Amino acid sequence: MSAGDDADGPHQGQPLVTGGTDLADADAAVVLTHGRGATAQGMVQMANEIHREGVAFLAPQAARKTWYPNSFLEPVERNEPGRTSGLQAIGDAIGEANDAGVPTERIMLMGFSQGACLASEFVARNPRRYGGLAALSGGLIGEAVDPDDYLEGDADLEDTPVFLGCSDVDPHIPEERVHETADVLEAMNADVTKRLYEGMGHGVNEDELEFVAGMVADLVAD
Repeated sequence: MSAGDDADGPHQGQPLVTGGTDLADADAAVVLTHGRGATAQGMVQMANEIHREGVAFLAPQAARKTWYPNSFLEPVERNEPGRTSGLQAIGDAIGEANDAGVPTERIMLMGFSQGACLASEFVARNPRRYGGLAALSGGLIGEAVDPDDYLEGDADLEDTPVFLGCSDVDPHIPEERVHETADVLEAMNADVTKRLYEGMGHGVNEDELEFVAGMVADLVAD
């Protein structure tokens, strides 16, 4: 994974919280990334609402409950080394699932807020077929989104299903960044579903969880 090679980043050595089906018995997995000030355990508890038999949950924990210090709209260098270390934490969790026999095409990434930004960035920076990406109230990281940063070479997400859900007035996530994120991922051949919810604020709603539950079910549908 090109998420980062620094084994001593702030989020390395943090707990990997598990849930759902035991990884040793799982046919698929969801890597869960929490938001600022939250916990991996909280993400697992939320994900229990969308669990299907055969799906393991893997949730890395950010040091001090924060993946990176500033807004995701700041210049990237202002959020290092947290950003790179967080990307590596996702890559490490995927590696754990791979080592247990779960192929990456059956691994879905799901994040909320900071975690949604990190998951989006990971998928865009490491293009291949994934089981899915669910970015709830988040988007690609940086002061601006330059598609050329992501579309180098033969970057191809191979029809990876992607769900982007956000409020149209989220105080942390500009609507335009959701559109920009969708455009980049679609250009990389992802199958993107984008839903903006009028006046919702910064949170997760039942419609989002219902859609994501269907994505999780698809991981073990055959």
